[in-house]
Amino acid sequence: MDRDSNFSKKLIVKYRKEHYNLTEFIDKHPGGVIKGLRNADITARFSKAHPHSEAATYLMNEYKIYGKTQTHGRNEGKKKVDFSKSPQEINNQFSEDMEYLVDWSKAMLPQIANITKYYNDWVHKPVDRPLLLFDSWYLEMFTKTPWWLVPTFWIPVIANLLWIDFEKNSDSKFEIAYFFGNVFVGIFFWTLLEYALHRWIFHIKISCDSSAWLCTFHFLIHGLHHKVPFDPMRLVFPPLPGVILVNIIYFPISYVIPRPRVILVGALIGYLSYDMIHYYLHYGNPKAKHLYNMKRYHYQHHFVHQNLGYGISSTLWDVVFKTCINLRKLTYRLNWT
Repeated sequence: MDRDSNFSKKLIVKYRKEHYNLTEFIDKHPGGVIKGLRNADITARFSKAHPHSEAATYLMNEYKIYGKTQTHGRNEGKKKVDFSKSPQEINNQFSEDMEYLVDWSKAMLPQIANITKYYNDWVHKPVDRPLLLFDSWYLEMFTKTPWWLVPTFWIPVIANLLWIDFEKNSDSKFEIAYFFGNVFVGIFFWTLLEYALHRWIFHIKISCDSSAWLCTFHFLIHGLHHKVPFDPMRLVFPPLPGVILVNIIYFPISYVIPRPRVILVGALIGYLSYDMIHYYLHYGNPKAKHLYNMKRYHYQHHFVHQNLGYGISSTLWDVVFKTCINLRKLTYRLNWT
């Protein structure tokens, strides 16, 4: 009786004569609420009424029901990959699933070197499953960051920088316009840095003949976020590499700019806003028009236009560099709860 009751609560849908259990995907769906589709055939809706991207179609495989059970470990009992084949042949062989290239039960980072020829296609096909980066638990621990740790760490740092600057300049006349002007410069600098890092570092061009080092580096800094976009522990930037990056940027400018700490404060405020916005865009249900459109914009970057829409906290530089995503007008408002 309980088994039947639990089954009736699951969101089972039919797509192209196959059944999918979307229960765990309800709150993650980029397009909003899908609760009203229980036991429905979504083939026409998925392909025609609301056309979905190739990435979305691939993600559907995560929820496919094989026989009597649904599994995320689709490696069992399957034929092995012939690594001598070209990436296109691999795609043709496994048009619906490239996850046979790797073993998801093992650390992923060491495996990237084995799939360099297929990496660019594989990393842009999202999945919804746990990811283990390292075999060592202490290294793995540093790759996971709860969202609240970011403001907990950086707000005291910002406050301390302000206190040090005020102490050093206590004898000089406090000019509020000069102070806030420098903070604004720091925030403005961050928006450009955010765009530059996202476009030219995080989305560095990867080809079939790219080195194992380059593919591994890309996966570590950003590729994993596109591969497992729903991992809540890998949506914000860990403080330790953040401190390293801040020092690399700060020390050169500290010798040429007066009161560089104030500019750094502005940059850190910009960064903190970015990281919190990024987390909210993945897990929040924005009502305000601006944040609502930002969430749609960012999801378009993830699942449709991965070579566009590099701005997250601001689209300013997308406009400047002509990498904007044009959001189509919707006939109804999306709701992500």
